[in-house]
Amino acid sequence: MNLIVLSIPVFFGLIALEVVWDRWRGLGLYRLGDSLANIGCGIMDQSSGLFSKVLTVGAYTAVFHATAGARSWEFSTGFAVWIAAFILTDFAYYWAHRLSHEVNLLWIGHSVHHQSEDYNLGVALRQSVLQKVLLMWVYWPLAMVGFPPEMFLTSMAINLLYQFWIHTELIDRMGPLEWVLNTPSHHRVHHGRNPEYIDRNHAGVLIIWDRMFGTFQEEIVKPTYGVTRPTDSFNPVYAQWKPVADLWRDLRAIPGWLDRLRFLFAPPGWYPDSVGGPQAAPAITGGEVKFNPRPSNALALALLFRWVLLLAVALGALQSAQTSTSESLALMLGWVFCALAAVGELWNKGWGWGRLLFAVGVDVAFVPVAVLLVGGMGWGYLPKVALALLSAVVTVWALSASKRR
Repeated sequence: MNLIVLSIPVFFGLIALEVVWDRWRGLGLYRLGDSLANIGCGIMDQSSGLFSKVLTVGAYTAVFHATAGARSWEFSTGFAVWIAAFILTDFAYYWAHRLSHEVNLLWIGHSVHHQSEDYNLGVALRQSVLQKVLLMWVYWPLAMVGFPPEMFLTSMAINLLYQFWIHTELIDRMGPLEWVLNTPSHHRVHHGRNPEYIDRNHAGVLIIWDRMFGTFQEEIVKPTYGVTRPTDSFNPVYAQWKPVADLWRDLRAIPGWLDRLRFLFAPPGWYPDSVGGPQAAPAITGGEVKFNPRPSNALALALLFRWVLLLAVALGALQSAQTSTSESLALMLGWVFCALAAVGELWNKGWGWGRLLFAVGVDVAFVPVAVLLVGGMGWGYLPKVALALLSAVVTVWALSASKRR
């Protein structure tokens, strides 16, 4: 049972409520392009997790069984053991999270979550496809101690579910709870790129870890959100790839293998003297401008329609994961990733023959993907062809209209 997948309808319901409140009060917390990119990154994370869990869960399970002979005890499933598992999982999460901010090689698996220049519940869904694989080893001591895989996975899921609600600007301070729990105020600091906020408040549930290990920072000014090397794209596929490309580009610019190795395990911002030395985070001036392309209303509606189609396929793939072959699942998820890229690039740049042909190609591929997912739907191919044709026609019309504007 995947608690995260089961919670998806609740996530969308709460996001909808926050959007309604945002529009009613005119707060400007949401931008549609950014929100679609955030959720798109979440779709990629959950989809790729269908394959990466074979490695991450398998590795934890292997460590648990390999160290069983060295343990003279066996944990029960009592309440006290579950509490201990939850607290120790939260402690391990603190260190995994902290390391992902303090090591270049690990930052590529977490920086995706920080790319959004907004802060709302939708940002909570913006996750990386690499993070779990890069940081799975941090949790292995829990397996060595003797916490069974199902106990660890449940504790980790609850930890992540808790963190959803703290991604909001609608809740201010929470009184005495601020001393013990991670709250929206604490986590807003964590997402700020203000120099005084960078690498602070790494907690999952309990903020006491940050207080204990010197990484706590109180919210003193409104944060400016995002990363110091802006993504400048609403394409979730590009967003996932950019940190890897940036790391590779930096590595190639550094002469000498020793300095390259040091760079991989150094904190973000560190560079050897041969390429200029360490670089401080840029100061916040108040004149920062968010990346904010604005397609025409017609194009935005067309892209929203395309996005709903790809979301339906992604959710269907997640639901059918247990009954689909690995090959079919890979084809469906490959289509979802291409569809996400098409929507993102059209939102970023609008008209372009290359982008148009790519989007139409995605529409054509929708037919066999839908057959893999749901079969004939009674009338065979007709409904699938109709949806693909409608998507292509609406996209071409909207792009043509925006080009003439």
